[in-house]
Formats: sequence, structure tokens, C-alpha cells
Amino acid sequence: MSAGTLMVQGTTSDAGKSTLVAGLCRVLRRRGVRVAPFKPQNMALNSAVGIDGGELGRAQALQAQAAGIPPTVDLNPVLLKPSTDQRCQVIIHGKALGEMGAWDYHEFKRSAREAVLASYHKLRAQYEVIVVEGAGSPAEINLREGDIANMGFAEAVDCPVLLIADIDRGGVFAHLVGTLALLGESERQRVRGFVINRFRGDLSLLQPGLDWLEGHTGRPVLGVLPYLHGLQLDAEDGISREAAAAPARTAETLQVVVPVLPRISNHTDFEPLARHPQVQLRYIGAEAAPPPADLVILPGSKSVRADLEWLRANGWPAYLERHLRYGGKVLGICGGLQMLGRRVADPEGVEGAAGESPGLGWLDLTTVLLPGKRLCNVSGHLLLEGARVKGYEIHAGRTEGAALHRPAVRLDDGTVDGTVSADGQIMATYLHGLFEETAACTALLRWAGLTRPLTIDHGARREQMLDRLADTIESECNLERLLALL
Repeated sequence: MSAGTLMVQGTTSDAGKSTLVAGLCRVLRRRGVRVAPFKPQNMALNSAVGIDGGELGRAQALQAQAAGIPPTVDLNPVLLKPSTDQRCQVIIHGKALGEMGAWDYHEFKRSAREAVLASYHKLRAQYEVIVVEGAGSPAEINLREGDIANMGFAEAVDCPVLLIADIDRGGVFAHLVGTLALLGESERQRVRGFVINRFRGDLSLLQPGLDWLEGHTGRPVLGVLPYLHGLQLDAEDGISREAAAAPARTAETLQVVVPVLPRISNHTDFEPLARHPQVQLRYIGAEAAPPPADLVILPGSKSVRADLEWLRANGWPAYLERHLRYGGKVLGICGGLQMLGRRVADPEGVEGAAGESPGLGWLDLTTVLLPGKRLCNVSGHLLLEGARVKGYEIHAGRTEGAALHRPAVRLDDGTVDGTVSADGQIMATYLHGLFEETAACTALLRWAGLTRPLTIDHGARREQMLDRLADTIESECNLERLLALL
């Protein structure tokens, strides 16, 4: 088998693959190993911009941080960003090729496979160890033909596989045994061991089940990871199950509301708020009426016009009008900026059917969606208090209008971004990662209504989370046997 490569596959989505890969990268980095994460194919609406100017999954950018290496598109050569339930934008080596339906992409997989293998071999030439993350489950029978995300990749590069399952979901033994049963014989032989994730309780009560699992499958359980309360790392796609778990609150609390748009993207922008002791962050979906708030954030969107219609269908324009009338603040980020304008036009059908939609109308600007994205990492200063800000841009729109004469950000290259309304109640920007820099986060919280915001170092907190994860893996996994697979 391929030396120096280990693949982590899961029995389900959100089993803990991304987290385990990040933790293993940090463990190996501590031991002086040159290690890189790798995800052949990722379907996610949370993305980042690599140092090479291309787009990759947000989880791979976090894993690169764990490994102590810069994020590049080779860490995630195929990124699929869903635009509807049946179509997605296909991004190869960081650049969007266009929208494809499910059958179109099925036919395209041969080309995608070539991109995956090219990136893998490039990384193998640069690093001692590659820790690979699968996607979904390897037991999805309908996706087996031409697979590049799970066992198809493992077989192509001849690497061992570690299978992880989430016991907090229930049915963990059925998940593991059932997944093995649905694999082909050569694929089963690749599975060298199991990791059980998110365990709560007394391990001695689980031990009889572990003994049975090892005896039944002939494979070792290489670790049982506890449920790490409060561990919040950048989510690959869905809103984190830990999003509602907040630290102890102070006397002064800012109420922040974010609508969960059907195609919400880069909601990782708000993780610094979710962990701030003076912020109560609530995600509001279609099933709930938006509550009173100090700040409403309109997030990024993969399908701006469709999500605008969703906002209208769920009563958000009237809610926002009332919110602003009573002095609340509104922040629009990327797609949220576009929604706050007078019109969003998509003449070439970049995000769906060609056409145009009226915006919410609070800012004097219009957006035209065009093929080709602006992808860049940027830095500058908020004109609000002159606070230092860093972020990244991922958008297809060109926005114009008088509102832009009152910018929100001055970038280091001399250009400006976004806008602030004349009354100071509405701010909009194309920058993702707005709350990452301590000074920018503090200034924005003060603008939103906190009189004395606490200073929180979000970068240091993320490093502490990665170290906590690595500590847990080192203490709860049989690292000698696990690393022997490499």
C-alpha cells in the first residue's frame, strides 16, 4: 500500500471526518512531520481563498492551519457548490467551470478524477504524509460508479482507510458493520480500523460492544473520542450542532439574528460571534419567526435571487423594516450586500434562470451577476474607528450605485469596499471573515450596540481548539497502531 497516505472515511455525513483529519494533522505536525490534508471532492457552500488565488473548501483551509501549511487549491481539487437540489457549480483546481446537473457531472467525473490524482501526486512530492478525508459515506451504492471521493480514490492510490462513526447519533455498531457489509471485498480489506466519535458516559459500559465489534469484523477500534463540548471549528457545510452552545454570558448581551437562507454560504463568518461571551447569536430558519434583535446579518448566498424570494416568502422585509424603525442595525455580507440594493440582475443565468429580481431597496445600488468570480484575500481598515480588518472575497457580482460613495472598508491597495447608509444603521461589504480580526470585531460590536465590548483573540482561540483536539486524539487513540498505518 501507498506509504505516507491514510484516508479517513465516515459511515455518514458529519461523522467527524473533517475534525479527525484536522486533529491528526496537528498531532503529526507536533511530531515534526511534514503533513498535508487532502479532500478529493467536497460538496460545500463554505469556502476559502487559497494563497494561489483559487477556491477550496473551508474545512481544508482549517486543516491546513492545523498542519501549519498554507491553504492551496491542491488540498481540495474538486469543489461542488449546490445551487439547487439538482444542480451545482463545479470548481476544479480553484476555478469555476460552470453549473452542471447530476447526470452532467456523472459524465464529467473522468476529468474530475484526473484533476484529483494530479493534485494528490503534487502533494505527495512535497509532503511526507497525506491525511485524506472522504465525503459522505463509502456505502452509497448509487454513487459507486466512477467514485473519486471515497473508495474509488483509495483504490486508485492504494491507501489504507480508517472508518469513523458518530455514536451520538445512535446505532453506531449498525453503522460500522453495515458500511463494511456494503463494500466490495477489496474495499473491505482497506479498512484497517475504527474510530468512534462523540462518546458520552462511562467507557467501561461501552467496552462489551467494542469487544464484539472487533471480534465480529476482525478490525481494531483504534480510538473512542469523547464528546468535546464547546469544540467549535470551521464547519464544512451545515450549521454546526454546537452553534447554540454558548459560553457564560455577561450582564450586557448583544442579540444577533441570521436568517438560514436555503443556499446560505460561508456562515463560518459568524463563528467568532457564536463564541463571544457578550453575543447571543441565533440562526432563524423558515419554521421560526425572527425575534427582536440588536443586529440582523444577511449572510452570503449561492443563489441570491432565489434566497431573496425566500426572505419575502417568510416575512423578512416587514421584519427588517420594523427592526430598522426601532433603531436596529443591519449588516449585509457578500450576497447580503446584493440583497440590500435596489436590483439583482442575472442576464446570463449564472446562479439559475436568467432574469432579474427587485432587491430589498434599502441601499442605492444594483448588482449584475456575471460569469467569473472575484477571488482574493484582502486586508485594510474599517472606516468605522479605523479598525484593522482581514478577509477574503468570493463573488460573481459587479455592484454599482451612489451608496458606494460611502464605503465601509478601505483596502490596503487603495480601493474601497462596501457601504454604510447615511443614517449609520446599515452596513454592507463583500468581505468574508469580517469578525476574525480582534480590532474589527470589537469595532463592529460597538457599532451594533455594545457599549463596552470585550476584546477576544479569535485566532488564538482557534489554535487552542486545534491543540485541544490533538491532545484528545493523543490521549484517547492508540496512536502507535494508528500511525503504523502510515
